[in-house]
Amino acid sequence: MKDLQELRNEIDVTDEKILQLFRNRMELCKDVAEYKKQHEMPVFQSGREQQIIDRIKALTADTELENGTAALFTTIMDISKILQNRSILDGQPKVFPAPDFAGAKRIGCQGTSGANSETAARMIFGDRDLIFYRTFEDVFKAVQSGDIDYGVLPVHNSTAGSVDSTYDLLAKYDIFTVSEVCVEINHCLAAKKGTKLSEVSCVFSHPQALAQCSDFLTVNSFRNSEYTNTALAAEMVAASADEDRFAAICSPECANRLGLDIIAENIADCSVNRTLFVCISRELQVDPQSDAISVMLTIPHTEGSLYRLLTKFYVNGMNLLKIENRPIRDGSFDVRFYLDFSGKLTDPSVAATLRDLSENLEYFRLLGTFKS
Repeated sequence: MKDLQELRNEIDVTDEKILQLFRNRMELCKDVAEYKKQHEMPVFQSGREQQIIDRIKALTADTELENGTAALFTTIMDISKILQNRSILDGQPKVFPAPDFAGAKRIGCQGTSGANSETAARMIFGDRDLIFYRTFEDVFKAVQSGDIDYGVLPVHNSTAGSVDSTYDLLAKYDIFTVSEVCVEINHCLAAKKGTKLSEVSCVFSHPQALAQCSDFLTVNSFRNSEYTNTALAAEMVAASADEDRFAAICSPECANRLGLDIIAENIADCSVNRTLFVCISRELQVDPQSDAISVMLTIPHTEGSLYRLLTKFYVNGMNLLKIENRPIRDGSFDVRFYLDFSGKLTDPSVAATLRDLSENLEYFRLLGTFKS
């Protein structure tokens, strides 16, 4: 029997042969790409791909290895398609318009003055006038109709996770993300003057704020009710009757502005509580400093489809920053994926990846770029 080192040496020799054959195959794929480019043919041809897989499985002659060889050659073909797209798209990089944050005159966010959305908008646009809307969807409608130049909405919290309504609206409206900012969130419990903690009858706030302070609410056995926005909840409490004994989870700044008493401070479950906000526009705009890309897609119900999707990013050296999924809401159990990954739209590898995704997926849409 061969010893372990001899076996490893033989594996190394075999690996070198596999590598050489792989390189030979990729060189042939470049010639294929040139032919397709001259004849304006698509890179992806599903019939040809399935023929190769069926042929390889038949040649394997070992049922235990069939799925393994299918996975191997599927990966090889995915790499081939990426290289072909790079070759076909080879040329001058595409130029995109940059966001005009300095010149923007109409900026919108949800809620009212004192909301965290206002803080996020101020981080991008400074002290310019803001238009406040009742709901997140109202902001999307205003951006898509052209009533405002930019809208600012929360998309993800470090404690409570995704803001589902924002993701659902990204799928519903034909808009683009052009920037992202991170806001430190400081929650307090505020009530009308004279209200004691033990007297609070109900706590109102946005669902995300309630989720971020769930431990505090549970320990105190507070009844709670969802409201459209933290600042609007605080306004409602300020306008309520003294005997109602309502309280709101909001920012200390908001409580002070409305003349409410802060009856509990720093009530979030985690001491470090941050929310990411996205700035949306009706047009695709790319900040030269942006280094991350957002896309939305669906994948087929086939074996290895998610694995194949992730392989594309790995091959191109792109780091996945975030993966979210939301139900499509068509009566099925299908989901739509939202991916953020590192890269610039002007990078040929990114352009090749996006082309590959658009050709191979049932549904694909570029959502925009941002500075991570």
